[in-house]
Amino acid sequence: MSLRIVYEAAGFLLGLIFGSFLNVCISRLPQKASLVRPGSHCPECESPIRWHDNIPVLSWFLLRARCRSCGQPISWRYPVVELATAIWFTIQAARLHTVLQFYFASHTAPSSYAPFAIIANLGITILGFLLIGLMVMDWQKGLLPNSFTITGIFLGLLLICAQAVFLGPTEGEVLLPAHSIQLTSVGAATENGNVFLTGPEALIGGRIFAALGAGLLLLFIRWLYRALRHREGMGLGDAKMLAMIAALLGFWPAMLSLFFGVFAASIYAVYLVVRGRANAASKLPFGSFLAAGGLVAAQVGDRIIDAYARLLR
Repeated sequence: MSLRIVYEAAGFLLGLIFGSFLNVCISRLPQKASLVRPGSHCPECESPIRWHDNIPVLSWFLLRARCRSCGQPISWRYPVVELATAIWFTIQAARLHTVLQFYFASHTAPSSYAPFAIIANLGITILGFLLIGLMVMDWQKGLLPNSFTITGIFLGLLLICAQAVFLGPTEGEVLLPAHSIQLTSVGAATENGNVFLTGPEALIGGRIFAALGAGLLLLFIRWLYRALRHREGMGLGDAKMLAMIAALLGFWPAMLSLFFGVFAASIYAVYLVVRGRANAASKLPFGSFLAAGGLVAAQVGDRIIDAYARLLR
């Protein structure tokens, strides 16, 4: 058995556990209920769920998607969320194995490579967990809870600070050419020299401005729509979610998420109109499409952005 398979198996099992917890969040957060008490129970008869009936995915099939106590159907959402989270964790575990294998096999990788990559991998794992939950909650309830979006922004900024700790003394500095600007110090002494941001300042400041810029962009679009159409067209939760994606991935991946989200939502809207199930005033769960775009951007966004940048050169 290769070491990669061990990583993937561990990621899959861990993902199933977190997926089970995510189902609890999806069920209770929109109702502002406690995530701890009461314990797992049937939403219909409120009977406690036995431990052997609470095994992710497997129990759903063994129970034939019905509660053991009252026989009411159990939604397919539960195994789907658990499997989606498990697959997401498996992909990130495989990436982590690749990063560590490259680092220990390479003699040219900088000392900050492994910590940077591990923290970035952790951020993408967290982002996937949050976006899967937000996607389902917005689709079912039309809600994007602050406990996910604001927490995600905080975690993104916390992780970028952790990355900044591992920067080398001059790594990541932003320099201006020598003699490009004059600085006047106290006492009227003028000297020429380089003006720069240190690596941590550039890294942390850039991510803060990315989150602010992404969130403010959707807020502006929301304001513009309301000014032109005289009705609400987008919730505040969408702006917070895009800011969360930017805090965990950066500005341009967040813009790519927005592009994918708008594109997918537009196709879905056209489908509904053609089928006669919606009109120009109908509301769509845009947050679900934005979350899906975030998942795509987290996996392949860097490659798409690099390819586009090369195309423009």
